[in-house]
Amino acid sequence: MAGQGGSETRPAIDWQAPAYLDAGALDDELRRVAGVCHTCRRCEDLCESFPRLFNLIDSAGDVGAVKSTGFESVGAACTLCDMCYPVCPYTPPHVHTVDFPALMVRQRAHALRDGGVGRMERALGQTDRNGRVLGAFAALANWAARRGNWLTRPLIEAFAGVHRDAVLPRFHARSFSRQASASPPPVDTGAPAAGRKAVIYATCFVEYNSPGIGHAAQGVLAKNGVETKVVYDECCGMPQLERGDVAEVCRRARRVAAALGSWIERGWDVIVPIPSCALMMKTTWPQYLPDDPAVARLAGHTSDISEYVVGIARDEGLAEGMAPLDSDVALHQACHARAQDIGAKAAVMLRMIPQSNVLMMQRCAGHGGTWGVMKRNFDTGMKVGEPVIRQAAESGRAYLASECPLAGDHIVQGMERVAAGRAHPTRAHHPIELMAKSYGIDT
Repeated sequence: MAGQGGSETRPAIDWQAPAYLDAGALDDELRRVAGVCHTCRRCEDLCESFPRLFNLIDSAGDVGAVKSTGFESVGAACTLCDMCYPVCPYTPPHVHTVDFPALMVRQRAHALRDGGVGRMERALGQTDRNGRVLGAFAALANWAARRGNWLTRPLIEAFAGVHRDAVLPRFHARSFSRQASASPPPVDTGAPAAGRKAVIYATCFVEYNSPGIGHAAQGVLAKNGVETKVVYDECCGMPQLERGDVAEVCRRARRVAAALGSWIERGWDVIVPIPSCALMMKTTWPQYLPDDPAVARLAGHTSDISEYVVGIARDEGLAEGMAPLDSDVALHQACHARAQDIGAKAAVMLRMIPQSNVLMMQRCAGHGGTWGVMKRNFDTGMKVGEPVIRQAAESGRAYLASECPLAGDHIVQGMERVAAGRAHPTRAHHPIELMAKSYGIDT
C-alpha cells in the first residue's frame, strides 16, 4: 500500500557537476538568488538568514557590491528548516528557479571541501556511532550532558562548541529496535485496519534517544490492527546534510532505500516517526539521486506517522477506545512536517481524540538539529523561536506537543525564560504519544 501523501517533487540537483563546487559559479548563484530575494522580502521574518541578507545588500547599496565573504553569515544562520521554500513565489517551475535551502547546502558543501567544518562538529553528526557508544554508558553520558552540570557542560562547550545551556538528547542502554524485538505489542486482528502491514523506520533519534515515541507508534498501530516491524539500518543523513556532505547523504540514501525496498516489494508500508527523516526520504534523497529507482520507490511509499494514522481514519476508521486527555494541547507543527506538503496531519490526528482542544502553532522553533545546540547559534535559535515560545507559554495549556522532539525541548526551554512564574509544561510530547495516552497504551 503506498504512502498517504508527500511533498511535490523538487528539481534534481546535479551535485557531481564541476560547477556545483566551483567558487565562481557558487558566488554567481548566491548573488542571483540574493537579488531575487531582496526584491521580494516575503521571508524576512522566517529566520535570521533573510534579515542578514537584506541588511548586507542594503548596507552595500547593491547586491553586486556585496563582498563574497559576506554571504557566509547568511548561510551560517540557516537552520535548513525548509520553510522558505513553500512560501517562495519563485520556486521552480518559475523562471527565477529559487531553491534557497538547496543553495545553503551547496554553500556548506563548498565550505566542507575547503576544510570549513571542524572535526568535532563532524563528530557530533555521527549519530549512529554516538548512539551506540554513549548508549553503552547511558547513565554516565546523561549525567555529563545534564544542564546545570558545572563540572562537564563548560568542558563540553570548550571542546565541542556546544552551548552549556542547550538541552541535549538523552541516551538509552537498549535501542528501540532491540526493545521492540523483545516485546512487540499484540495486534488487534478485529480492528478496522486489520491486514495492514507497516515497517517503522526507527530514525536515529527514536532508536537511541527517545524509544517511547516508537513504542507509542507501535502501540497505536497495533490497536488499529496494523502489524509492524521495526527496521533501522542507519541514520537518514540529515546531520550530514546540515554540514554539506552530500556524498555521504547519498551513500546512506542508497543503502537505506535498498534495505526498505525489500519490504515494499512484499506489500509493506513504510512509516517514519520523525518528520525531518520523512522529508529526507520523500524529497531530499530524490533531489540528489533523481535516477535511483529504489530511492524513487521509497519516496512514494513513505508516510509520516501522523499522516499514516489519519489515512487509517479516512479509509477504515480508527479503533474505538480513546478517552479524553486531562488537559488541552498546544501543538507545534514542525517545520519539516509543513515542508512535506501533506497538511496539518498531527493536528487532524489529535482532534480525533474525544473532547480534544488543540491549539496549532506554525512558527519555527529555531532549533535546527545539531545546528541549534552550537554555542555560536544557540542565542539565534532562541530568538527565532521566540514567537512560538511565547504563544505556547501564553496559551496556558498543560500539554505541549511537537512532531520534532528537538524543537519540543527547545520550546520548553524557552518557556522557562518567558513564563514569568506561570505554570508551564516541563516536557514536550510527540503527538503519537498523546494518541497512545488517549488509548491507555503504556509507553
